[in-house]
Amino acid sequence: MASGAEEEGRERREAGEEEEEEDDEERPQLSAAAAGALREFLEEQRRQERDEGERGGGEGVELVAEDWRLSQFWYDEGTARGLAEEVARLASGLPAGGAAVACVACPTLYAYLRKSSPDVPARLLEYDERFGQYGDDFAFYDYNQPEALPPAMKHAFQIVVADPPYLSQECLEKVAKTVSFLARPQGSFLLLLTGEVQKDRALELLNVRPCGFKPQHSNKLGNVFRLFTNYDPVDRLGGWDQSDGAPI
Repeated sequence: MASGAEEEGRERREAGEEEEEEDDEERPQLSAAAAGALREFLEEQRRQERDEGERGGGEGVELVAEDWRLSQFWYDEGTARGLAEEVARLASGLPAGGAAVACVACPTLYAYLRKSSPDVPARLLEYDERFGQYGDDFAFYDYNQPEALPPAMKHAFQIVVADPPYLSQECLEKVAKTVSFLARPQGSFLLLLTGEVQKDRALELLNVRPCGFKPQHSNKLGNVFRLFTNYDPVDRLGGWDQSDGAPI
């Protein structure tokens, strides 16, 4: 015969098992489809962490993970290096104090430029405050408020590189106002990276023309992207595309 203590212990275990069964019934259960989506999401996070580690330990640079909710798509290494080399070359031809570079919503370029040409003064204008890790080089930027920037940045840059986060007329129009705010009125170099669909608007708003160089992204995108400039790179970046039909 079981003792009183044994009987009490058995009752507690049985009660505990019943509570666990009730908890299991109340606990939300994922459907098979949702569980599969969650596994894919976690695997994508792990893959991005591995890729970041590889970039940080190799010749590339370490970048934070893309946040697609903010329309973030980082350039691949070839694109980032090509752009950084062009910006550094432009900066080398400017007088002392005139080589400041504004990187508008293009953190990949800023990171590569910072590593390959640390002597070139550059500022990153970004909505994502994770880039506050760059200290005074970072300035919060919301394209919906195109001129809500520190007064000291007005007409302070002779090189402006802009990558609007969205392929819409409204976004490009507002980014164009930002470029006008940042760039020195005379002799400034502008590089714009956006979808080919923006070609006519880019010419109208910023007087830039497409180059042969086509930016690529680490995560392949369906849209065709182009580099537009307000100067002809001639034998660099494919030069201005003579086949686009725009008057030169």
